[in-house]
Amino acid sequence: MTKKIAVLAGDGIGPEIVKEAIKVLNALAKDGLDIELEYGLIGGAAYDETGTPLPEKTVKISKEADAILLGAVGGYKWESLDISVRPEKGLLGIRSELNLFANLRPAILYPQLADASTLKPEVVAGLDLMIVRELTGGIYFGQPRGIRTLENGEKEGFNTLVYRESEINRIGKVAFDIAQKRQGRLCSVDKANVLESTELWRETMTTLSADYSDVELSHMYVDNAAMQLVRAPKQFDVMVTTNMFGDILSDCASMLTGSIGMLPSASLDEDGKGMYEPIHGSAPDIAGQNIANPLATILSASMMLRYTLDEPEMADRIEKAVSFVLEQGLRTADIYSDGMTKVGTIEMGDAVVAAL
Repeated sequence: MTKKIAVLAGDGIGPEIVKEAIKVLNALAKDGLDIELEYGLIGGAAYDETGTPLPEKTVKISKEADAILLGAVGGYKWESLDISVRPEKGLLGIRSELNLFANLRPAILYPQLADASTLKPEVVAGLDLMIVRELTGGIYFGQPRGIRTLENGEKEGFNTLVYRESEINRIGKVAFDIAQKRQGRLCSVDKANVLESTELWRETMTTLSADYSDVELSHMYVDNAAMQLVRAPKQFDVMVTTNMFGDILSDCASMLTGSIGMLPSASLDEDGKGMYEPIHGSAPDIAGQNIANPLATILSASMMLRYTLDEPEMADRIEKAVSFVLEQGLRTADIYSDGMTKVGTIEMGDAVVAAL
């Protein structure tokens, strides 16, 4: 049965890196992968053409698709726009429209890149960590929010951090389920000592753990978690946390692997339908120069095959191809070191296709 994929390339390097991932998917299609692609606009590119960062047409094709492949959104060009129509609103909007509440961000260090990390190889070698981030609640979506002027004329910015028990339960179940399939260890990250919303988070995770006797649950404050990620990252198997904390910690974890350009992500709804994207940004300063690393986007396509399209063998092929290319010494600029062969975006995509 044909699987529909909505392709939202977005801004900056988005179109370049998505093109390489599509190249890989098309190569697999020749070996029996039955897919149909439909393209849509999002972010700044959508605003330029339609006046909104999330056109209704994009929402429609995304809802009708089996999965979504996203590039990146945002850039200097649109920073002066009102916050209501900035490119990032398109990304937040599509997550909300599709109810993509569970963000999976793996931090896996390929052995060939142990020297690319700024940490000592013995600290990061063998790293295989999964961060599960709640994606549609918390301070990024809480109401009320805004900027107001006080009686004395001073301006005040305010945001609301709020979580319902049901929201915590559903992200907790995703994290516990993933931990069951891995090493059976789950660390829930909060700030329960000062934030009531995350006090409820901790209580709810503890209650939920009674249904998962085969998973060892631990708790950690977010400031300590950030420190521990740098000090001894291999102590973690699966981490689960709030929207904002997950945003910060997953970017921190990405650098353990040598480059943010290596890491994919998945954002899933309750039925396993997902949007797949690299965790790096749009990098407008290098857009159009054929130097961006496409591997995170290619690996996002692999996650899409594994988690939503039920094609684990195809996903394995992509991951093995990426490993093979790295073993051959091919490197984009962000992971380059002396003695390796520096290649561009297109060349790296071609190399992965050849390795398939």
